[in-house]
Amino acid sequence: MLCTHVLENIVLDLIKYMYFLNLPMEQDCENWMAYKLFHTQLKVQSIIDCLEIEIEQSSNAPHQALTWSNYKKTNTLKYLISSTPDGIINFISEGFGGRITDKEIIEASDFLNALPPCDVMADRGFKAIAGLSKQKNCNLVRPSSVESGTKSTKEEVKGSKHIASLRIHIERVIRFREFTILDKHACLNHELVPKLDFFIIVACGIVNLQGPLIIH
Repeated sequence: MLCTHVLENIVLDLIKYMYFLNLPMEQDCENWMAYKLFHTQLKVQSIIDCLEIEIEQSSNAPHQALTWSNYKKTNTLKYLISSTPDGIINFISEGFGGRITDKEIIEASDFLNALPPCDVMADRGFKAIAGLSKQKNCNLVRPSSVESGTKSTKEEVKGSKHIASLRIHIERVIRFREFTILDKHACLNHELVPKLDFFIIVACGIVNLQGPLIIH
């Protein structure tokens, strides 16, 4: 008789396989570049972002410290999510304590090791991973940083606006916020925290069943 844990793992593997929660092969990029929206020199296969879900404050001091998010100013679990240019979720990490940085979650999730050489689109907050992406022959595409006392050129402003217009799709992809239990302010009960990875993957599978955001 299968134990609950083994059965859950089998179900998750099936969902990942059936609903395409895996990173694209290099040749897939050529099809996506046919979209008018992505008629650039970029070969974007992955648009990444992090999402956080609020959980109850733990009475355990170490757990409380590990899940404290300086960004959200509350205790959270943090996930790295990636979508294809047309809005299909192709990667979701396991949950990490909200204290983890963007660079640390990239490393811990083994995300870059699964990518073929390509362009990865992210926001300014992922600046620290530029070195990591180069090691994997991946180019990090993000809006240019604005330093104090300096003024961006017209080209930089135009480029940043273009990247921002493309990155908006990762925000639209996170449609599983529609599920009450996965709302960013859900304040998830401690008893449900161990099941959150399961809930997230199932929700991603359901979102992918709705089809891509961009129809070609």
